This record gives sequence, C-alpha cells and structure tokens, in this order.
Amino acid sequence: MTTPALLPLSGRRIPTLSPGASSFPHHRATLRLSEKFILLLILSAFITLCFGAFFFLPDSSKHKRFDLGLEDVLIPHIESGKEGRHGGDPRRAGRCLGARWYGIRADHERALQEAKQKLRKSKKALLHEIQTEKARVAQELKKKDVPRSLPPVPMPKLVGVNDGDPGEPDVKEKRDKIREMMKHAWDSYRQYGWGHNELKPIAKKGHSTNIFGNSQMGATIVDALDTLYIMGLHDEFKDGQEWIEQNLDFSVNAEVSVFEVNIRFIGGLLAAYYLSGQEVFKAKAVQLAEKLLPAFNTPTGIPWAMVNLKSGVGRNWGWASAGSSILAEFGTLHMEFVHLTYLTGNPAYYQKVMHIRKLLAKMDRPNGLYPNYLNPRTGRWGQHHTSVGGLGDSFYEYLLKAWLMSDRTDAEARKTYDDAIEAIERHLIRKSNGGLTFIGEWKNGHLERKMGHLTCFAGGMFALGADGSPGDKAGHYLQLGAEIAHTCHESYDRTVLKLGPEAFKFDSGLEAVAVRQNEKYYILRPEVIETYWYMWRFTHDPKYRQWGWEAAQAIDKYCRVGGGFSGVKDVYSSNPTYDDVQQSFFLAETLKYLYLLFSSDELLPLESWVFNTEAHPLPVLRLANATMPGSQAKR
Repeated sequence: MTTPALLPLSGRRIPTLSPGASSFPHHRATLRLSEKFILLLILSAFITLCFGAFFFLPDSSKHKRFDLGLEDVLIPHIESGKEGRHGGDPRRAGRCLGARWYGIRADHERALQEAKQKLRKSKKALLHEIQTEKARVAQELKKKDVPRSLPPVPMPKLVGVNDGDPGEPDVKEKRDKIREMMKHAWDSYRQYGWGHNELKPIAKKGHSTNIFGNSQMGATIVDALDTLYIMGLHDEFKDGQEWIEQNLDFSVNAEVSVFEVNIRFIGGLLAAYYLSGQEVFKAKAVQLAEKLLPAFNTPTGIPWAMVNLKSGVGRNWGWASAGSSILAEFGTLHMEFVHLTYLTGNPAYYQKVMHIRKLLAKMDRPNGLYPNYLNPRTGRWGQHHTSVGGLGDSFYEYLLKAWLMSDRTDAEARKTYDDAIEAIERHLIRKSNGGLTFIGEWKNGHLERKMGHLTCFAGGMFALGADGSPGDKAGHYLQLGAEIAHTCHESYDRTVLKLGPEAFKFDSGLEAVAVRQNEKYYILRPEVIETYWYMWRFTHDPKYRQWGWEAAQAIDKYCRVGGGFSGVKDVYSSNPTYDDVQQSFFLAETLKYLYLLFSSDELLPLESWVFNTEAHPLPVLRLANATMPGSQAKR
C-alpha cells in the first residue's frame, strides 16, 4: 500500500521583527492604546445595558403573545362546552387556567424532588444509571436502523460446501497443520483483540488502521468467518456470528475505505450467508451497503475513496493524484454489488457498477492501458501510472470474475478484460536477463522494472482466464500464469526467511530481489500462495503444493508468536524484527488458500464459485434467462 506523503504546514507567514527593532512597544503608544481600550469598555457596557433592558424588562407585546398561548389552551375547554369562542363562561376558563398552572407547579416540585434524590446517590450509582440510559438509547437507535425485510430469492445451487478430504495421508497432515495455524490465529484474536479490527500479537491487544475509521467493527471476525466454516471450526464460527448479531453496528461516526469495507465486510458477510444460510449475514451486508451508496454522489458517479458511515460525506485520499479516485478501488465493487441487487431486488447496486463500466468504456486509454487515477469531479485521468500491482490490480481481476460470476454470459466484461490484458502484455510484461518473466509498472511513458508482491496474484488470474481466451490463446495464458508463479517463487527462495519481500527489482544485475529497506518486509500477504492454488487446480503439478508448504513452514517458523502471527520487517535478515500486526486478510486469504491447496478439488469447485479479491467465495449466478433489476440486457 502506498504511504501518503506528509502535507505541508499552513502557508500563512509568521510576522518577524526588522533588524535592530525592539520587541517591546514605546510607552506613548501604550498610553494611547489604554485610553482607547477604556472608551471601548464603556461603550460595550452601555450597549449591553440597552440589550438587557430590551430583553428583560416587561413588554406588552410579550404579554400579548403569552395571552395567545393561554387562549390556545383554553379554547378546547370552551368549545367542548358547546360555547362560542367569545361567549364562554369566564369562571370556567379561570378554573381551567388555575388547573393548568397547578399542574405546571406540581411537575416542577416533582422534578425538584427527583433531583434531590439523585444528589443523595453515590457516584457509582449515578454512573450506573447513566450507562443504563445510554444503552437504552443505543438500542432504540439500533431498532430504527434495522433494514427493511428483504424479498425472498432463490438460493443459487451450492456445490462443494463439504469437507474436501484430499485422500492422501501426508497431504491431509499438511492440511491439518494449516487448520491448527488458523486456530492459533483465531484463538489469539479471541483472547486479546476481540471486537477490535485486528490484533497486535506481541503487545497482545487490539489494533486498527485508518481504513476502518475510528470504530471497533470486528474486521477480523467478519473476514475470517468463511475460512472458519470451510475448515469445519463451527464453534468458532458461532462465536463470530453471535458477536455480529449483538455488536456489529454501522450507524457509527466513522470514515471508512469504501473499497476495503466492500471486499472485507460485504464480501465476507455475503460469503458467510451463502455458506451457512444464516439470514443475519445477508441483513448486515445490505445494511452496510446502504451506508456506502452516498459515496457515489459525485459529478461523474465514480465513488469517493472514503465515506462517513453516519453522515454519508465522502472524500478521496489526500495523497492520490490531484484528488483522484483509484482504479483498483472503484473498479473492485462489481461482484459484491451484483449479488446485493440479486438478493435485495434493488437495482441501485447493479446500476452503480454498470455506470462505472460504461464511463470507462468511453474514455481514451493511453496505449490501451488504464491509468491508476481518475478524477471523480472532472472524469479525467490523473497521473499516467499503470500497474497490475497496487492501485490497479483487482480492477482487471473483477473484469474476468464478472464474466465468470455471470455463468460466462457477460460478454462485455470478458471483452474488456481481454483487451486490457493484451495491452498489459504488450507494454508491461518482460523477461529478465536471467529468464524470469515479470510485470513492470508504466510511469509516464517509461517502464519501471519492478514488481510488487501484490502483482503476484496475476499468475492465478491468467490461469483462471485462460479458458475462454480469444483465438487459441488458452495454452499461452496458462503458460504465462506458470511463469509468473515461478518468478514469485524465486522472490521467496532468494531471501533468508524464504518469505517474499513487498517489492523486487530486475535491473543492475539483481533479479527478484528487494533493494530498498522499505521494500524488504513481509506482512502475511496471500498473493503468491493464491497463484500457487490456482495453478494447482488447473495443472495438478505437485511443485505448487511443495512451494505452498515451504511458505507455510516459513510463516509458522518466523511469523508465529505467542499471541498470534506477525509480519516481519526484513526477510533478508536471520534475526528479523516484527511489525506486531496480525492482518485480517491473513485469516481471510493466506490461510484459506493454503487450506484449499491441500484439499480436494471438490471443495468450492471453480465452476460453481468465484472468489472475490479478499478470497470470499460467492456462487456463480446462473441467470441465462433472467434479467437483473435495472438492466437492459439479458444476463
């Protein structure tokens, strides 16, 4: 993730003294200022007196207004006696007025008595009363915020929600080890960070980042649910479900990342719903999605990067090019939003993501490439920087997966993906002097020969999209996926810890090696293991299981600590320091892909499930003869 640069301080200048000038004013100037100050005080006192007289002295107009108020009180009583408004009995009116004043006085006395009783209570008792009242008000607000009942929809046919036993004892033993690692990560979070977004496993306390705002939204719980379910950890799954039912509240004053909340929370909740059938997950996903919709209120319909869940106010990251939105963020909503429209019947979600697609289709693309930045106000590209890693990656992934999720009927998505990959292959993909295939980054007409760990997901994407490629290119793209997998394995194998760095270069005689210190860290990322799993599914080459097991052993040896798992700051050091963060995606993605790598292909088969970019499986929507609400074309 790109680190934002520090903003400059305010441009206002601080006045300075000229050389040789005294820092103290002359005495005569002080005298003149004092006289003026006294005159100003007298004048302000006079004005205050006038205003006081105006507001507090008796005023006949005020009495008239008060009388009108009393008349409103008396009219119902007079009219109830079938008397005209001006012909009522004044004695009866007087009695009504007296009764009214008596009631006010009685209320006043009662309030005084209650106040006296409260003052006699201990501080502890008063605090308890305050907390009880706050809890009551919070519950009432939650009831008001409950989403409307959702229409019944047919559940897609779910295939492969089973044990996935691999059969071979040695493979099963490795899978059991991955399950034990998941148990250690979850139990540590349960003990030390429960309800917080993430965990600091060394400090043994909760952790959060600005992508989740300032609230405790239990990101690790939501992100880990489907992994727990797939691994058969059903007691842990129930604990997570209970927390979500009782504590997950989106009516908080928190500014969150639309992208991160979509892929982790909405994706995680939808996957948990499809796997378990528990309605609470669907209801919570819809409740959150409604909070994200205001982010699309921009001149172009390209959403802001962040939105306040309470106020609906959106904005972009301060470090993004000229206030731009980011391609990988606004381009990674399609899968979840299509499922939201399917489950709710509300066309808004589908329309929002299709509008983004149509807008991008009309725009010029330099060299056929999509720049990473787009201004949501003007609809113009920002800095011409194209990447298949951070800032760009999952945009391309979701083009392919939109086609797969539509049961291969969304031809527009497939064509857009094929065109984008053709441009990427022409301008970004190269072979190093040592024969390693890598994907560089295009910056203002220049290819930077550097590849990020995030880019390593592309090996799996090329393999996943091979079937259905135009012409006879299926074999070519499967081979390209294998070459990317090999390069990324080399980035792991050329380190001391056998864990991959955040980024690695291919120049000056160095290949697949990090150069800068701030690129040598490993934060429990999943992308390399993700590619191993896809390559295993499509080729069954045993080397992918071997490479995955090497990575699992290195994680268990160097990242495991007493309170969970932590990232490391230097994969080239034999004594690395920890970053003390157990990322939620470690449970959602890294451990899930490892578990699937050592399971049979019958567990979540790719013909029936499509994984979002946070590894949350969503079922293929077989809608060949149906129309999505709000769409024009048959799906």
